[in-house]
Amino acid sequence: MRASPLSTRFGRPDSIAVRLAAAFLALPAAGCARGAPSLVFFGAYFPIWLACAVIGCVAAGVARTLMVVSGLSHRLPYQLLLCTAIGTTTGLVVAAFCVGL
Repeated sequence: MRASPLSTRFGRPDSIAVRLAAAFLALPAAGCARGAPSLVFFGAYFPIWLACAVIGCVAAGVARTLMVVSGLSHRLPYQLLLCTAIGTTTGLVVAAFCVGL
């Protein structure tokens, strides 16, 4: 009877190395939820990441408007980078509060 490649490399199939390898491969899925976090709007599921992206875009637009109205747009360089950072930060903070990170 010929031995299988699995049993020759790791010993018996019920060895500790096979069990550790299976546990190590299953580890990334240990904290996963069953589905993506979502909100219910009018009976339909709306993904939270998309809502957070919209909130971040709105925050960037509001920040740009406030900088133009207050005159900060003439003093602060790199307006596109600054507004993008404000929108990204706002979206990530809202996502952290919504998902519970």
